[in-house]
Amino acid sequence: MTSTDKRNLRNGLLFASPWLVGFCCFTIYPIIMSIYYSFCRFDAITKPHWAGMENYHNLLFNDPLFWKSLWTTFYMVIFGLPTALIFALFLAILLNQKVKGLALYRTIFYLPSITPVVASSILWMWLLNPQIGLINYVLRPILNGINTLTHLSLAVPGWLADPHWSKPALVLMGLWGVGNTVIIFLASLQEVPEELYEAALIDGAGATRKLWHITLPLISPVIFFNLIMGIIGYFQYFTQVWVMTRGGPEDSTAFYALYMFNNAFLFFKMGYASAMAWILFAITLVCTLIVFKTSSKWVYYSGETK
Repeated sequence: MTSTDKRNLRNGLLFASPWLVGFCCFTIYPIIMSIYYSFCRFDAITKPHWAGMENYHNLLFNDPLFWKSLWTTFYMVIFGLPTALIFALFLAILLNQKVKGLALYRTIFYLPSITPVVASSILWMWLLNPQIGLINYVLRPILNGINTLTHLSLAVPGWLADPHWSKPALVLMGLWGVGNTVIIFLASLQEVPEELYEAALIDGAGATRKLWHITLPLISPVIFFNLIMGIIGYFQYFTQVWVMTRGGPEDSTAFYALYMFNNAFLFFKMGYASAMAWILFAITLVCTLIVFKTSSKWVYYSGETK
């Protein structure tokens, strides 16, 4: 290495040093310490005491709420994430049409995604109120009409007050903030060559065939990206339930991240929470790797031959 190379390396490191120091202090060090604490009995106040695999053993074999919180989180990943992606793609297709006032419609659908999560959660607490909420206010006369015609006894959902409806209520709320995903889908839709649709139209293909054989394959890399980001995000689902339910009713919304937060900062079981964090990391990593492994079967890149 010449003296010029050494000088350039030194100058580069000096310029990058503020970021490097911050990265080491606020990212690398906490990661290393969380690994250590996961093997300790630690209350964040007194000195940690080595406990070996005790935290992991208790989580896996002695803590039923751990498994319940894990299932609750998987519920959102399995049902909430696909619902949100399909709804976002549906909106993006609608917003990709050539209609009057399109810019206004795009703005309206995007605005909820920039609303602070806490503010939107408080709004949805009112919307989902079983007695005075707007959603049940609209549903009540509809269900009454159905009951009159069919002699059924359908009742309006209890939403967040009912353990059977609390998770579907959060899935419904998730459709409110898909604006960012809609924008990404919309950008990918606009990159699909128009001549492919024209050729398909000449061959007699309808809207469904064009969607299935042209649109979806060509935007599959974007679907793949949104799926990966959604998996990571939904496994960390926290703010909405912290504001709206605190895990109730009957622990039906005790999501994994909320239970981990409670262990760390309410029960002061920092070592236990650290073990939970690394289990969550492992689960997220495995799910992400599975999606990556299967992506070769359904993700198509431009110029790729199968």
